[in-house]
Amino acid sequence: MFTKINSAAILGLDCAPITVEVDIAGSWPGFTIVGLPDTAIQEAKERIRTAWKNTNLPFPNNSRIVINLAPADVRKEGTAYDLPIALGMYLCTEKQEFLNLNDALFVGELALDGSLRHASGILPLAISAKRLGYKKLFIPATNATEASIIEDIEIYPVKTFRELIDHIQNKQAICSFPHIPIEEYFEKTLYEMDMAYIKGQEFVKRALEIAASGAHNILLSGPPGSGKTLLARTLPTILPRMTRQEAIEVTKIYSVAGLLPSDRPLITQRPFRAPHHSASGVALVGGGKFPRPGEISLAHRGVLFLDELPEFPRMVLENLRQPLEDNIITISRAQGTIAFPAQFTLIASQNPCPCGYASDPDRHCSCSSLQIEKYRKKISGPLLDRIDLHVEVPRVEFEKLSDNQLAESSETIRKRVEDARERQTHRFRHTSYTTNSEMKNKDIKEHCKLNDQSLDLLKQAVTHMHLSARSYHRILKLGRTIADLEGTENIKTEHIAEALQYRAKLE
Repeated sequence: MFTKINSAAILGLDCAPITVEVDIAGSWPGFTIVGLPDTAIQEAKERIRTAWKNTNLPFPNNSRIVINLAPADVRKEGTAYDLPIALGMYLCTEKQEFLNLNDALFVGELALDGSLRHASGILPLAISAKRLGYKKLFIPATNATEASIIEDIEIYPVKTFRELIDHIQNKQAICSFPHIPIEEYFEKTLYEMDMAYIKGQEFVKRALEIAASGAHNILLSGPPGSGKTLLARTLPTILPRMTRQEAIEVTKIYSVAGLLPSDRPLITQRPFRAPHHSASGVALVGGGKFPRPGEISLAHRGVLFLDELPEFPRMVLENLRQPLEDNIITISRAQGTIAFPAQFTLIASQNPCPCGYASDPDRHCSCSSLQIEKYRKKISGPLLDRIDLHVEVPRVEFEKLSDNQLAESSETIRKRVEDARERQTHRFRHTSYTTNSEMKNKDIKEHCKLNDQSLDLLKQAVTHMHLSARSYHRILKLGRTIADLEGTENIKTEHIAEALQYRAKLE
């Protein structure tokens, strides 16, 4: 007997429809799965066989079972095909009327006792199922909350295979999971850190505010203990609150990566990723035999913090050059090409030398000039050229450390950042981007017009600092952000002057 069950394959952050074709005949016994399955799918045979036994269902041992995952030229991976395969086999062995399943899609991994385990990638699967016209989605019960934020599709939480069998036989229906409005997850976000508790470092805080306002990359350089890491970790507290679309984008990435918290089906707080300097290139940008998102995609719409930047292998850091420009990482394999979004704010930190005290006026540096030069050359010029703000972080004096008065809070700073972002959103309302750092040359020409005095200042800077064309355009973008923070329509000379001082340490 022959039957078909609808399922789906996750490809990057999208899904492709997969038809699970099942044929059971009374010829030579066997159990075969074809259609480019990986090892996990081949092992489904033993999971299904044992789950059937523990569900008190008679397994067709004396029949030839052939499973085809169509289309056969798309490589499949993972354990999510267990449920549609087992269901298709059951429909082939039972000669009775069942519910119409043509408008339903099935995904889930079977445990040996017949229960269903948590699956990855359910949110993009629910979005794709709705787009493909399916009306019902049968998924593990532990994933129901994650899928419930998608409207106009019925979510059926399945706890066990036996429960699904009773449902399709009209014995005991599975109640559909109620839709949860996405707005319910956007309650007030609480952060552990706050700018109010950081002593001193007003100049660095100003640079972080500019970086947050225009989504600019920033490099903090200073001696050990000056507060670089603490400052970096407070950057998310001054970033604008996530929009509905941004939350769905980020949640899709974490769902596919299997990192979505079980108690938090929607990510509404901007990500902060801080990979160790021993991370590989694949871990940083993504990849693998079956490509998975890396740290730069997990930091999408948030912050990627690279502490001790020169300690990262140079070849690993060079992988960042393309996504820092394009806000996307494209991974090519023999099976095809997959793109992951990577629109993040890079914040990096470094010591000025191997011992860390080359810029400290009160501590002696024990490094030779050759050691310092070798240390700084670990980071390539093209990568540094893509970082808009280069900021020195000095050691905090005792008087400021012992001062009990609180500084300006993150909430106050965030309000100014959000106002600046609103001006940018309005400015770029007819484009696909929303921040100054994403401006193209055409937009720079239109929105970054300078007066004669500003042009003269910029001309002198380009000549004496030997700035590249990329640096020139990034200074204009930075000046536009500073003007937005001030609330002015035109870029003033003082805006360009401030943008240049964040560039001075680069050359």
